[in-house]
Amino acid sequence: MIEVKKIKLRDFEIGGDKLTVFAGPCAIESYDCMAQVAEKLKKVTQDLGINYVFKASYDKANRSTLNAYRGLGIDKGLEFLSKIKSEFDLPIVTDVHLPQDMEKVAEVADVIQIPAFLCRQTDMLVSAAKTGRIVNIKKGQFLAPQQMEALGKKVSENGNDNILFTERGVTFGYNNLVTDMRSIPIMQMIGYPVVFDATHSVQMPGVNGCATGGDRRWVPVLAKSAVAAGVNALFFEIHPDPEKALCDGDNMLLLNDAQNLFKICKNIFDIVRS
Repeated sequence: MIEVKKIKLRDFEIGGDKLTVFAGPCAIESYDCMAQVAEKLKKVTQDLGINYVFKASYDKANRSTLNAYRGLGIDKGLEFLSKIKSEFDLPIVTDVHLPQDMEKVAEVADVIQIPAFLCRQTDMLVSAAKTGRIVNIKKGQFLAPQQMEALGKKVSENGNDNILFTERGVTFGYNNLVTDMRSIPIMQMIGYPVVFDATHSVQMPGVNGCATGGDRRWVPVLAKSAVAAGVNALFFEIHPDPEKALCDGDNMLLLNDAQNLFKICKNIFDIVRS
C-alpha cells in the first residue's frame, strides 16, 4: 500500500487502517431528511466499524439553471448542520463556493470541501487553508491526477497540511464521465489520503438538455472498484427517496441500500490491506 499522511478527525484517522465514509443528502432539503439519513448511517457505520462523516450542502451554487434547487442558504443550512453535529455527535463536511463564507462555515464544519469546478481557484484554497480545518479538494473533471499536487501546495504553503483529494471522474466527450482508477494511487503518491466520490462519478452532465442526469446503477460497481484500487475513503450522496430528491436524484444512492454496499466495501478494504 502507498503510505499517505494520516489526517486526524476527532477520534479517528482518515488514511489509517479503517475505511472512512462521507455520506448524506446532496443539498439540504429539510431537517427531517437530514436526521433520517444521519441516524441510519451512524448506526450502519458503527455496526460495521467504519468511520463516518455526515455530508450535506447548504448551497449548491453550480446548478445548471437559475431555477434549479440550490439548498436552504448559509444561515439556515449551517443551523441545521450544527444541529445534526450536536444531536448525532457526528463530524460534518460541506461544500463552500465563496471565499468569504469560509470562516463562518468553519465554525460548524470539520471538513471544508472545495467543489470540483472551483478546485483551481487560489482564493478558495488559501481561504480554506486559513480556517485550519481539513480541506477536501475535489479533482476537477478537466484535470489529470498529477495536477493535484500544485493545488495541495496552495493549501499546505498557507500553513495547513490537513488535505484530502477526491476523485469524481473525468469528462469523456459530451454528457459522460469516466473514472480512471489509476488516479487513486497517482494522487496518493503526492502524500495525502484519497477519497472516491462514487455518486458524482455516475453523473451525466447536460444529458437532460440544460440539466445533469445520472445512472445510479453503477454506483456500487465504481465504489467497489475504488476500494479495490486502494482508496482511503468513499463519498456518497444518499437520500431516503432519490426519485423525489430536489437535486442530483439520478445519481444518489437509496438510503436502504447503503448498509449492504458499505459492508461489501469494508470487506474489500480489509482484504486489500491484509
